Amino acid sequence: MSIVLTKGQKIDLTKGGTLKKVFVGLGWDTNKYDGGYDFDLDASVFCCGEDGKAHKDTDFVFYNNLKHPSGAIEHLGDNLTGGGDGDDEQVLIDLKAIPSEIHKIAFAVTIYEADERKQNFGQVSNAFVRVVNSENNEELLRYDLGEDFSIETAVVVAEIYRSGSEWKFNAIGSGFQGGLAALCKNFGLNV
Repeated sequence: MSIVLTKGQKIDLTKGGTLKKVFVGLGWDTNKYDGGYDFDLDASVFCCGEDGKAHKDTDFVFYNNLKHPSGAIEHLGDNLTGGGDGDDEQVLIDLKAIPSEIHKIAFAVTIYEADERKQNFGQVSNAFVRVVNSENNEELLRYDLGEDFSIETAVVVAEIYRSGSEWKFNAIGSGFQGGLAALCKNFGLNV
């Protein structure tokens, strides 16, 4: 049975040591919009050190860099429309293979060309993130954002982070203005 989290809640993912591989599913719907452009939301992952920063460009996993060099984190590809039910984009994670210098894996969603298209997360609904055990396809937890982001063009949805030898999940839901560039700067990368 899946655990439903609210903003700010944390949960231990690996207590007991049996969980090895997960996939993180991210999904959303767009509200009716007549601005002349389609919505293209993109999930991305920042692999961070103890300081909360990504130290190399390859620590940023997204539609133009689908796999971390370690092989432990793999984005399954860009969904250009967000249409349909269920996950819009997914990220595979091998918790046992994550390099020791990575202490936090942050999951974010941005709106492609948001400023040019005059789009923001106030026009997005039903956004969620979920963690599923890859070995048996069991949904372990789910966080429905439910927040009303009126001007933000990027959202840090959640993170998986090290706590000693365990991995924990944190439901964040923190919005940013400035889209992908602002998000990258927040995580120590220049675009």
